[in-house]
Amino acid sequence: MTIPETAFIHHPELKDLIRDPEQSFFRDLNLDEVDARMAERGVPMPWRRTDEDREANRRTFLEGHQGPVWIFAYGSLMWDPAILFDEVRHARIVGYSRSMCLVDRRGARGSAEAPGLMAGLAPGGTCDGLVFRIPEELVEQETERLWRREMIAHAYYPDFAQAETAVGQVRALCFVADPAADMIDTALSHEQQVTYISRGEGFLGTSLEYLENMLAQFEAMKVDDPALQALLRDVQRERAAGQGGRSGT
Repeated sequence: MTIPETAFIHHPELKDLIRDPEQSFFRDLNLDEVDARMAERGVPMPWRRTDEDREANRRTFLEGHQGPVWIFAYGSLMWDPAILFDEVRHARIVGYSRSMCLVDRRGARGSAEAPGLMAGLAPGGTCDGLVFRIPEELVEQETERLWRREMIAHAYYPDFAQAETAVGQVRALCFVADPAADMIDTALSHEQQVTYISRGEGFLGTSLEYLENMLAQFEAMKVDDPALQALLRDVQRERAAGQGGRSGT
């Protein structure tokens, strides 16, 4: 299945901003390859969930579910979902808010020496993002791919939340930051966030690119997020100051 043109009926402006799932690194994520990358970076093993544990989590969570599944995207899933879908909508969930709290020391967008930072959902508030609809006949295969990516390590737990869209409410699967996970730190100061994002880099790219991509999606969706915009300005300022210091040595 390819993504149908009708998937973007509500948001034609997003068509060129969402990566073709078949071109995504995450589409057929090879965990042996990821293990090898982690080993090269000195990440202690085992660093991730076992396949059996991850699959048991997925099956337990989705037990009894029938019909299509809507997926709420608030971070990289917004531009790189890596799943097949037949509809996308701008959505807002109530009860969770976006938090720059996923500290990456393992090599994706940061390292032990220069941690990176990505987003998670924290309890309270609201969060704008996208919802992708997986048709019923693809739920099994596409949620397996999704769990392999989002639940690869102990950072999130799955939940369902009500998502408001311009054409009605849907019940959406979302991945929430687990406060018990060592990768999650919801108490980071603004200054710490700036440092992590300005320096974090790994095999998926930089933490700065991650932040820029989120804001590019928001710009297309006409979503205003002053906090993330301020964060980006301060990261750019820190990087410019750092480059200026290096050029003067």
